[in-house]
Amino acid sequence: MAPAPTATTLGGEGTTSHRLATTVAGNGAHEGAFKAMVGNKAGVAKNAARYVLAPDVTAEAFEAFIDEAKQAVGADNVHVNLSASIEDHERGDYLHQPRFHDFFPIDELDKYMASAAIQPASVEEVQAIVRAANKHGQPLHTVSIGRNLGYGGSSPRLRGTAILDLKRMNKILEINEKSAYALLEPGVSYFELYEHLQKTGSNLWVDCPDIGWGSVVGNACDRGAGYTPYGDHWMFRSGLEVVLPNGELVRTGMGALPDNDTWQCFPYGFGPYHDGIFSQSNLGIVTKMGIWLMPNPGGYEPFLITVPRKEDLGPMMDIIGQLRVRMVIQNAPTVRHVLLDAACLKSKAQWTGSDTGAPLGEEEIEKIARELNLGYWGFYGALYGPEPVRQGIWQAIWGSFQQISGAKSFFEKDVGPESILHSRAKTLAGIPNLLELDWISWRENGAHNFFSPISAVTGEAAVAQVQLVEEKARKYGFDFMNTLIVGLRELHNINCLVYNRESKEERDRMRACIHELIDEAAAKGWGEYRTHNEFMDHVAGTYNFNNGALAKLNDTLKDALDPNGILAPGKCGVWPKRYRGRNL
Repeated sequence: MAPAPTATTLGGEGTTSHRLATTVAGNGAHEGAFKAMVGNKAGVAKNAARYVLAPDVTAEAFEAFIDEAKQAVGADNVHVNLSASIEDHERGDYLHQPRFHDFFPIDELDKYMASAAIQPASVEEVQAIVRAANKHGQPLHTVSIGRNLGYGGSSPRLRGTAILDLKRMNKILEINEKSAYALLEPGVSYFELYEHLQKTGSNLWVDCPDIGWGSVVGNACDRGAGYTPYGDHWMFRSGLEVVLPNGELVRTGMGALPDNDTWQCFPYGFGPYHDGIFSQSNLGIVTKMGIWLMPNPGGYEPFLITVPRKEDLGPMMDIIGQLRVRMVIQNAPTVRHVLLDAACLKSKAQWTGSDTGAPLGEEEIEKIARELNLGYWGFYGALYGPEPVRQGIWQAIWGSFQQISGAKSFFEKDVGPESILHSRAKTLAGIPNLLELDWISWRENGAHNFFSPISAVTGEAAVAQVQLVEEKARKYGFDFMNTLIVGLRELHNINCLVYNRESKEERDRMRACIHELIDEAAAKGWGEYRTHNEFMDHVAGTYNFNNGALAKLNDTLKDALDPNGILAPGKCGVWPKRYRGRNL
């Protein structure tokens, strides 16, 4: 059995193909010719016709807002979009992402374009920007680092919104070894937190998502997931500091009690519990968050269990569901479709000899599975704790899977250097890496959109969801590949639909596919937990119990906390009164 992971120096390496994952530099600060800062009033008048303005915001109001923003954060940290034409914008790449639009467009390339990008470095600067936005009616869209790719990236839901980019707020404010938590600003990435813990000799582990370059705070606020026993990122946070839409600063839970030492230990405090209204929301800007970290468990070993047939998914998920709810499986495991692993290694054209654009047939998929010795479905999990604990858990897990004919098990020592198990081993130990970037190269000019419905952890539900998504993907000409992430009692079915982002025809097909999936999934009682800007109104509309009572509650909260409609209009289908019902 393997010992606990040792300190690893990470440069953002992928452990297999390295096609995209070569560095973690960049931080999205792309310096293209499109980027410009407003100068004097004469320059403003000259450029006003080229501004990308939000509805009901005049050029004069926008310029007044920009002037105040420059005073608050410094001119070097205010970037104004001076071209509404996408052709004047460099498209960027993974490591140098564009400032003003989605790197993975799914509609017309300029549909979700921002008017400006502003980068504060402190809470006080955030408050000043929010007050200026209220004064001049300028909408703001907050990003922590801006790498929410597949769900809209850093682009705003409402065209002409200014991006409030918090990546300069990147302080690790506290690491508490005894109570096992971190207090972070939103600009801290998983790589930065991990490397800090390694350098200081900490006994604490990070829990990271598939791609380690994103914001710890931002991922938690979007209710993202990782893969250690601390995989539910929103669940494992305690205490928020939030700038409200009027610029006022609040701390939730025990943070409201001055000079206490339990803000990051007890999330509830006294009275109503408010944290939830600041996740996936436009009701405040989170400027600090406490994150619980997992103490080194004293031993660790990742594993892979494969099953050979497509129809084995049902029995596999039934076994995993029962083991997980009993906490025999300790972490948040994943079951991956063979094409997802194949795409991390080579492009579709490299696997098949050409990419005709048509989805692969079952015979082609099964051939790839045989070549990789992966089976059709692969269950990636890990054992945590001292060796006797790990051995006992493994006997229970593998004993359960032996009822599936042809099931195989692998540890790292059993697989070659190209195996995805090596990169999953890092992720399952909270070691950030970038390998999962590589499956985007499945197609030329690859981009992806996630369709992410939730279900119970049962074989029946998993098979039914896979059948639905695979049917629609094939109907619209896309390959089906997915990863099923198992929480304590719920299944996140992350369907990874890859398309050519330079093809308008493929973008149109992708939008039609997702809209159809949203409707048909909702008819079966499945709702998405997260989605791209393009689909937020549609998804929100499916949560319509009691004639849309939840939407009415969201509207009431929005109007009370943000009467001027400043923060992220339209995010997750919540619109302020000034824009509500206008089909923007």
